[in-house]
Amino acid sequence: MAAITLKGVTKAYGDHAPVLHGIDLDIGENEFCVFLGPSGCGKSTLLRIIAGLEDATSGDVEIGGRLVNAIPPAKRGVAMVFQSYALFPHMTVEENMGFGLKLSGLPADQVAAKVRTAAKTLQLDALLKRKPAALSGGQRQRVAIGRAIVREPGVFLFDEPLSNLDAMLRSQTRVEIAKLHRKFAQSSTVYVTHDQVEAMTLGDKIVLLRTGADAEQFGSIAQVGSPLDLYHRPNSRFVAEFIGSPKMNFLGATIKSLGRDGVIVRLEKTNEDVLVRVDGSSLQTGQAVQLGIRPEHFDDVIRGNLIAHNDEDAVQTLQREVTLVERLGEHSYLHLDDLAGATIVVKQPGDVAYQPGTQVTIRFNSNACHLFTADGSALPKLH
Repeated sequence: MAAITLKGVTKAYGDHAPVLHGIDLDIGENEFCVFLGPSGCGKSTLLRIIAGLEDATSGDVEIGGRLVNAIPPAKRGVAMVFQSYALFPHMTVEENMGFGLKLSGLPADQVAAKVRTAAKTLQLDALLKRKPAALSGGQRQRVAIGRAIVREPGVFLFDEPLSNLDAMLRSQTRVEIAKLHRKFAQSSTVYVTHDQVEAMTLGDKIVLLRTGADAEQFGSIAQVGSPLDLYHRPNSRFVAEFIGSPKMNFLGATIKSLGRDGVIVRLEKTNEDVLVRVDGSSLQTGQAVQLGIRPEHFDDVIRGNLIAHNDEDAVQTLQREVTLVERLGEHSYLHLDDLAGATIVVKQPGDVAYQPGTQVTIRFNSNACHLFTADGSALPKLH
């Protein structure tokens, strides 16, 4: 078992601005940690620093309580699965999976036993004598994973391993990786992806890295937490916008009043008032803010005016016009004119009958709303 600790890790290439800024992070034993973020945020660079394939400009990397800054990759107790399969085309599946063990001097019978065990786990038993050219993309990726498994490392490192697969294979292989992590629970896993579906379904912990115009934000950690922490309690607009698909709706507003039950904001252009259940103790009336609500957090949509309802006062309503309907089968997305030059996207059942031009009332709960200040910081929700 091997926990990973990063202390003040930075990375810069030559005289260019750093691509990683002061990364402090603890990854626990047996934990499945996902590095998530937009392209260019430094997540693969950080993974390679843990692997020893790149040196940090400053800071320390510890694996299993041991400082590994000066230890070569082969002796760090890690195994890495790359975005490209990196299989030897002239070798069979069996030879590819056992090559690293053979180089380490392990006796041939032990190499064969470890390969057979890993092949059974990955359902590659019948393919051991085939060469990579005779395998599908998903099978090649499983061989690459098997090559890592046979080493029985303390840490598995995955660098966007599913990006070369089609949608169906990505889904299947994602499930296989999750099962493997449970089966090899003695090992910690660090997984790099830009796909939030992979991050949300695989990770015990998500480390969301950010990019931004501010050089100090580029390659820094935006938020660390469980998938549901980042989804329900984003600490900034960047996190709220990145997690969730379609992304969160944002409506411009100003603070109208502050109270024990939350904050009442007045929307731009329409002068509608909305109660938001957040702690507004740091706010002032008249202050500009952004109201956020996810497409899936609208309770329902009613044609025309809202029918009288006896719900608590936390239920909020807005009237808008449908401009577009995306029908995806199981559900549909209604695009509504927000009257301030943007669009509100609302998730509804797939058989919703509304058409562009329909006037509708949308219902949502104050507890589902988020509020962000002008600098992008999120206000904490009331419990």
